[in-house]
Amino acid sequence: MEGLKIAALGGGTGLSTMLKGLKLYTPNISAIVTVADDGGSSGILRNDYGMLPPGDVRNCVSALADVDPIAGELLNYRFQEGNLKGHSLGNLILAALNEMSGSFEDAVEKFNRIMGVVGTVYPVTNEDVTLHAVLKNGEIIHGESHIGTHRVGKGTGISNVYLNPEKPKAVEQAVEAILAADVVVLGPGSLYTSIIPNLLVAGITDAVKESKAVKIYVCNIMTQPGETEGYKASDHLEALENHSYRGIADAMIVNNAVIPEILKMRYAEEFAAEVIVDSDKIIDRTALVSGNFLLVKSDRVRHNFSRLARTIVTIGKTNFG
Repeated sequence: MEGLKIAALGGGTGLSTMLKGLKLYTPNISAIVTVADDGGSSGILRNDYGMLPPGDVRNCVSALADVDPIAGELLNYRFQEGNLKGHSLGNLILAALNEMSGSFEDAVEKFNRIMGVVGTVYPVTNEDVTLHAVLKNGEIIHGESHIGTHRVGKGTGISNVYLNPEKPKAVEQAVEAILAADVVVLGPGSLYTSIIPNLLVAGITDAVKESKAVKIYVCNIMTQPGETEGYKASDHLEALENHSYRGIADAMIVNNAVIPEILKMRYAEEFAAEVIVDSDKIIDRTALVSGNFLLVKSDRVRHNFSRLARTIVTIGKTNFG
C-alpha cells in the first residue's frame, strides 16, 4: 500500500482522532507528539519515575495500532480502584519500557513495534520540559495542566507560551520525518498546549519551514476555556504564526457545519463557544478550506476523522499528485 508521506504534529485527543482517519489512506504516517503534559496519570508517572509523560504518545499509538481493536481499547483502559486508580494500562506499559530503555525515544520505538503501528510515533524531544504561559497582564502560569484553569478576563488572555529549558533538542527522526513529508499537518488540538509546544523545540519550526511539504493547519471547532476564549479562526492562525513564522500554513481547514443550539448552550456553561470563521482576515494569508467536519460524540463536539483525513489527503494529492 503506497500513499502520501504525512507528518502530523500535535498532542491530546485531537491528533490521535485524526490519525485514525489518516491510516485508512496511507501507511506513511509520522506522528510527532508533544511531551509537555504534567497532569493526571502522565504527571504522576513523570514525577514518580522521572520519565517523560506517556499519555499523548499512548493515544497516538492506540490510534495507529494495526492489531485487534480490543488491544487499542486495552491501552486506553483506565483503572477505577486501588493504587492504580486513574492510570491507563498503556501508560504503565510505556513506563515499564522506559525503565528498560536508554531513552524515552527508545521506549516509544519499542512500543511502536509491539503494537504494530501503521507509521511511527515520535516524541518531539527526549528532554524533560515544562510549558509556561505568559498572560497579557504579565502573569506567568507554570505547567501545562494549569494553563487552561485560569479564567480569561480583561487583560488575562494568553500572550505567548514558552518551554523551560528553552529550545530543547528535537528527536532527530522527527525532524527527518518533517523534511521528507509530502504533507505536514498541525492540529487539531489545544492550540497553546498541544500544537505550539512542538514548534518551540529546536529544529522543528526550521524543519517545517524548510520542508517542501504542503503545510495544513486544522483549526479547532470550539474555543477552549483558559486558552482561546473569544478567539476567531484568524486569532488561532495568528497565535500559531507568532510562535513560528508568518505563512506557516499553506492551507487552513475550518468547519462550516451548523452546531446544534443545545450544544452551544452546554459549551457556554464551560466558557467555550464556536470558533467563528472570519474568512476576510484569513484568505489573504492562506488558502481557506471549509467543510462539514462536525461529529457529535457523547454531547461533545469533535472532528469527523474520516472527512478530515479525506480532505487532508485530497489537498496533499493536489500538490503532489
